Amino acid sequence: MKINLSLNILFGFLLLAFTFSATAQELPFSKASITVSPAMKQSFVKGGRLFIHITKLNDKEPRAHSEITIGITTNNWEATDKLVIDKRHKNYQSIGLNKWKGNAGDKYYYQAVYKQNIDDAQENIPGNLYSDIDSVILSPGSNLSISINKIIPPFEIIDHKFVKTVIVKSELLTAFFGRTRKLKAAILLPASYYDHPERSFPICYRAPGLNGRYDAINGQLKNKAFADWWFSGIAPQVIYVFLDSQGPYGDTYQVDSENNGPCGKALTEELIPEIEKQVHYRSDSKMRFLAGRSTGGWVALGLQIFYPDFFDGTWSYSPDPVDFEHYGLINIYKDSSIFYNRFGYLQPGKRTIYGEPTYSMKEWIEAENFAGRTNNYLISGGQFGAYNAVFGPKGNDGLPSLMFDPYTGLIDHAIAKQWEKYDLKKVLEKNWSILGPKLQGKIWIWTGDMDGLYSNVATRFLKTFLDKTENPRSDAKISFTPMAGHTAEWSDQAVLKMIAEKVANK
Repeated sequence: MKINLSLNILFGFLLLAFTFSATAQELPFSKASITVSPAMKQSFVKGGRLFIHITKLNDKEPRAHSEITIGITTNNWEATDKLVIDKRHKNYQSIGLNKWKGNAGDKYYYQAVYKQNIDDAQENIPGNLYSDIDSVILSPGSNLSISINKIIPPFEIIDHKFVKTVIVKSELLTAFFGRTRKLKAAILLPASYYDHPERSFPICYRAPGLNGRYDAINGQLKNKAFADWWFSGIAPQVIYVFLDSQGPYGDTYQVDSENNGPCGKALTEELIPEIEKQVHYRSDSKMRFLAGRSTGGWVALGLQIFYPDFFDGTWSYSPDPVDFEHYGLINIYKDSSIFYNRFGYLQPGKRTIYGEPTYSMKEWIEAENFAGRTNNYLISGGQFGAYNAVFGPKGNDGLPSLMFDPYTGLIDHAIAKQWEKYDLKKVLEKNWSILGPKLQGKIWIWTGDMDGLYSNVATRFLKTFLDKTENPRSDAKISFTPMAGHTAEWSDQAVLKMIAEKVANK
C-alpha cells in the first residue's frame, strides 16, 4: 500500500479536533495484545511509541482517522515479546476516551502504528511499522489482538519526463548526528526546458508547509488544472523545486539550529548546488527565488533574511510568527504562561475568520504531549515540538530545552531569550544597516487579517517596523486581506507569475 503525505497531514489535523487527556482514562477494552510479526522483527527498533487507533468509520484506515487513540512509549519492549496493554498500565495516554460513549453492539475498527523512525518525528512516514485493520464489538470486556506486520515504504516521486529527483548525502548533517542523513528535493521543469538546453532558467525553491515532504510534487502534477496550465506554453518558464522538511523533532525550518544541525548550511552548500548543477542554472543570473505558505512562508522569508545575497527574492504567504513578542497572542519574553493570557483567560490558539476561538493553547500542547515518546511535546513532531527544536538551545541530556513547561505552560524566560536569533523582526532591527540594502526589492508578504493561527499580528508589527526604516527605507511589499484566513490566497500560479514579472523587469 502506498502511503503519502495526506495521511500524515490528516492525522495531524484530527489530533487537534478531539478533546485530550494528559492522563490515562479507563480503557475501552479489557486488554490489547500486540506482537511483532516474524517479517518485521529485523526492522523493529526498540524504544518507539505505540499508537492504537480506534474508529467506527470504515472508509479510511484508522491510523488516518480515529475517534479514540491510545498511546504508550515502549522502552522495554523487544521484538520477540508480546506487549499487553490493560488497566494495570498507568503510563498510557489517550485521545477521545473522555468523549467515548459506546453502545452495545457497536462495531469498531482498530489499527496500530509503531513510531520508531528517529530521523523523522511524524507518525505515518517511511520506516514506521503498522498493523492490518481489524474489527471488534467494542466494550470494556473486549480483547484486541494486533500483529505489527507492515512497514511504511519510502516516498515515491512520480515518474515524469519533466520531473527530476535529487537525493544527496549531507556530509554536514551526517557529521552532526553521527549517522547518515540525506537531503531530498523534487524538481518540476518548465515546458520549454528541453527546447533550450543552453538556457539558465529562473529557479524557485518552494518551502513546504509544516512537515511537508518533497513528494508534494505528486499532488501538484495530479492537479489537472495546474498540470494543463504548466504544460500549456503560457505558464512562466521557471524551474520549480519542492523542498523537504524532514527532521528528528519535526519540521527543520531549513535553518541552522543547535538541535537539528546545520540545515541552512546544508541546504545552501550541499543540496542547492547539486540541484542547480543538474538543471544547468547559473548563479550569476541572479534569479534564485523562494516561496512558501504558513511554515513555508516563515522559511521563505527567514532564508531570504539569513542569506540575503544568496537568494534574489521571496514570496511569503501567512508566515508563522515573525515576531516573538507576538507569538500568536503570546509575548514569549514577558508573559508568564502560554496557557493563560495576562487577563487570566485560556489563551486561544486558533479561531474562525469571524474571530471565534476554537482551540486553546492548553489543548494544543496536550495534543502534542500525547504524540511524543517522552510524553511531552519535546519529540512530538508537531508545531511546538518543531519550534522548540529549531529556535531553542540543546539541553544537558542532548535533547532540546523546553521553552515552556508542557503541563503548566509556564515560560522559561532564560530559554525564550535564546530564541531571539530566530525572531525575524529582531534580526532586522539589529542588523538593518547591513541587511536593508541587500533586501531591497526582495520581500513580498501576504497575510489574511483574520489568520486562524493569529499569525497576522506578528506580521503587522513587522510591517510597522519596516515602514519606519531609513537608510534605506524598506520597499518590502506587505499586504493584508480583511476577513481572510490562513493562506487563503495562496496560489502556485500566482507566485510563479509574480516571479516571471520580476524577471522580466530586471
